[in-house]
Amino acid sequence: MSVVNVQVRARRNESTENLIKRFSRKVKREGLLEEVKNRKYYEKPSVKRRREKVRRKRTLKKLFSKRDGE
Repeated sequence: MSVVNVQVRARRNESTENLIKRFSRKVKREGLLEEVKNRKYYEKPSVKRRREKVRRKRTLKKLFSKRDGE
C-alpha cells in the first residue's frame, strides 16, 4: 500500500469551508478514496487486470470521441 500524506495549510483569512474543499480536491486528485474502496475487499489479480483494461478502454473512447467532436 502506498503511503501518501496530504497536507493543506490554512491561508491567511481563508474560511474553513474553502480549506475543506481544497483538502477534498487534493485527496481526490491523489486517488486515496478510490484506493481505499478498492482495498476494502480482496480482488483477484485477474479481476483487477480486467477492471483496469475496461477503465483504459473507457478513457481512450472518451478521448477519441472528444477529438472527433471538435
